[in-house]
Amino acid sequence: MTEMSNLPTDPPVKGPDGPAGDTVLILRPYPVRVGQKITIEAGPRRGDWEIIGVGDRKLRLRCPISHKELDCDWFCYVVTEAAGIPWPHRH
Repeated sequence: MTEMSNLPTDPPVKGPDGPAGDTVLILRPYPVRVGQKITIEAGPRRGDWEIIGVGDRKLRLRCPISHKELDCDWFCYVVTEAAGIPWPHRH
């Protein structure tokens, strides 16, 4: 099992949610484009990459140093924290 960390880049811990709703993180896909340059700060893909392919569920990245290419699941999201949200949603 992976150990959880509380790095300085992690959001601050908040208290319990109230009866009016929960505090919920809302994730929306970020509209990346071919040719954009990105830096991933942590994790197994950390480093500099150029986006060379964008699909509905996959991204293709190329390292500017080694020119290694990597197909990976979509991981680019805009995150919004909202309070007073009913959770879980009824689908």
